[in-house]
Amino acid sequence: MPTLIVLRHAKAVAGLGIPDIDRTLNDRGRRDAATTGEWLRANDLVPDLVLCSTAARTRETLALLDVDAEVSFESGIYDNDPDELLDLAVRSSDDAGRVLLVGHNPSVHQLVHDLAGEAPDAFPTCALAVIDLPGAWADVRPGLGTLRTARTPKD
Repeated sequence: MPTLIVLRHAKAVAGLGIPDIDRTLNDRGRRDAATTGEWLRANDLVPDLVLCSTAARTRETLALLDVDAEVSFESGIYDNDPDELLDLAVRSSDDAGRVLLVGHNPSVHQLVHDLAGEAPDAFPTCALAVIDLPGAWADVRPGLGTLRTARTPKD
């Protein structure tokens, strides 16, 4: 049974004078990302594969998670389309039992809702959701997942 971990990037610096895609994490974001990586390891949720947006803040979030996994940087995640995120998950190899998707709101929040039929009311920076999915990655469809847990940096 595959597991999809959906993670919104950690808190980034304000975008004044910086192209959005180049925004990096602020101090709180760096702390939250490192703590989230510790949580993933402590809960045996280290992914086999990471699908990560090409934005600087998602790449930095991933680096601070400090997880040992294959990584695929996907420019389509930055486009913020939940259907594209679903397509990326569906195309995952069945060799990857756990896939971590690091992206942006509102698409990551919508993806959680679409897959599990429920989602937390809010999905702040560095929030994550763990969704168990039946069958193979190719069989993933909206409404088939079960939301195992959701976590924010304040939890």
